[in-house]
Amino acid sequence: MKNWIVTCLAIVGLVATSGWAQQTADTDAFERQLFHRAHDALTEVIVADIFSPPVASRIYVYAHAAAYETLVLSQGGPYRSAAGQLPGLTPPPSLTLTGVHPALAATEALLVVGRSLVFSEKRLDDLAEKLWQQVGKQGYATQTITASRTVGRQMASHILAWAAGDQYKQTRSLRRYTPQKKPGAWLPTPPGYMAAVEPYWRRIRPLTLDSAAQYKLVAPPEFATTTDSRFYRSAREVRDVGNQLSPEQRLIANYWDCNPFYLNTQGHMNFASKKLSPGGHWLAIAGQVARQSGADLLKTSTAYFLTAVALFDGFIGCWDDKYRYNVIRPETYINAHIDESWKPVLQTPPFPEYPSGHSVISTASAVVLTHLFGPNRAFTDSTEVPYGLPPRRFTSFHQAAAEAAVSRLYGGIHYREAIENGQKQGQQVGNQVVRKLQLVALPAKK
Repeated sequence: MKNWIVTCLAIVGLVATSGWAQQTADTDAFERQLFHRAHDALTEVIVADIFSPPVASRIYVYAHAAAYETLVLSQGGPYRSAAGQLPGLTPPPSLTLTGVHPALAATEALLVVGRSLVFSEKRLDDLAEKLWQQVGKQGYATQTITASRTVGRQMASHILAWAAGDQYKQTRSLRRYTPQKKPGAWLPTPPGYMAAVEPYWRRIRPLTLDSAAQYKLVAPPEFATTTDSRFYRSAREVRDVGNQLSPEQRLIANYWDCNPFYLNTQGHMNFASKKLSPGGHWLAIAGQVARQSGADLLKTSTAYFLTAVALFDGFIGCWDDKYRYNVIRPETYINAHIDESWKPVLQTPPFPEYPSGHSVISTASAVVLTHLFGPNRAFTDSTEVPYGLPPRRFTSFHQAAAEAAVSRLYGGIHYREAIENGQKQGQQVGNQVVRKLQLVALPAKK
C-alpha cells in the first residue's frame, strides 16, 4: 500500500512538473513573440513617418538600448550592461524590481522610447495597446503588469535623457545644404530632385567609434570625363551592367532597394511608396534569425541592440565620407557624358555617392550578427515579402551582406569603388562594435 501511494505521488509530481514546464515554455514563447511584435510595431511607424536611413537608425538604437538595459537589470546572467561602455550612458537610478516581469518591462521601455522619437505617436500608441491587450489575456496579474510597465517607463526616461546629448536636436536647426557647383560634385537627381539628406550627420555622437572619421576611407577615383580615365570607366561599367542585367540580378537590385521614399510619377501626379529602410531590413534579419535559432529573450534583445549600434555608427562614418568627398551619382554623370537617355533600375537616393551606405551598414551588421550566431548561420529572409518579393535563402550573414552591396551596382546607383571600399569601412565598424561593446561576458580562462 505504501509503495502504491509513493508511486501515485511520483506520477502526480511528474505530471505537475511536466505541466509547469510546458506553461513556462509557452510563457517564454509568448514573451519573445511580444518583444518581436513590439519591434515590428515601431518599424511600421518608422516606415509610415518616412524617416531617412540615418534617422531611423537613431530611433532603433535608443529603443533597443532601453529594452536591453531593462532585461540586463532584471536578469543579468552572462550579459552585461552597456552603461560605462558607451559614451555618456550611466547606470539607471535605483529602480524597484519587486513584482516586475523583465519581458514586460523591456517591451514597455522599447515602445516608450520609440514613441518619443517618432512623429506618429498615436499610431504607435494604438499598436502598443493591442499588444498590451494580448498580455492581459495571458493571465499576468494586474499588479505585475503595472509594476513592469512602470519600470519600463523609468528606464525609457533614463535612455531618452542620454539620447538628448547626441547633438541630434542641434543638427535640426542648421542651415539647408546647398549643392556645390563644381565638376564632379553631387547634384540632386530625378525624378524628385530632392534636397540632400542629413548633410550634418557626422556631428551626431557615435557610440563605439572614436569619431565619425575614425575609419575615413581613401579618396575615390579623381573626377574626369576623358574616356581613358578611371572615373569614366567606372561609370561606363555601371551603364553596361545596368543594360545587361539577368532576371536574378534585377531581382537582387529590387530586393535590397530599401528606399524609404520611392517617388512615383504618372503624368503630373506624384505619390510616394513607403518602404523599409536598409537598417530596418537588417534588424528584421536579426529578428528572423533569433526566431529561427530559438534564441532566448536576452539573446534576442542583444541581437537587435548590437545590430542597431552597428547601423548607427555605420551611418555616422559613411555619411562623414559622403559629404567629405561629395561624389556625383552615376545617373548624373552617365547622362551628361556617356548616354543621355540612360536610367538606373533603382531610383537614385538624395545624397552623395561615395561610399555605398548599403555596403557599409550591411557589412557592419553581418560582422556583429556573425559574432552572436556564428559564421555558418544559414537563414531565410522574408523581409521583402510584404513588398511583393519572394524570400531569399542565405548561407551566412556575410553572403547576404555581399549581395546587398553588389545590388547597388545592379541598381545603377553606385560605382564599384564605393561598394568595395564601403565594405571595408563596414568591416572596420563592425569589428569596432564587437571590440568596444562587450555585452556577453566571456568565461574566465583556466
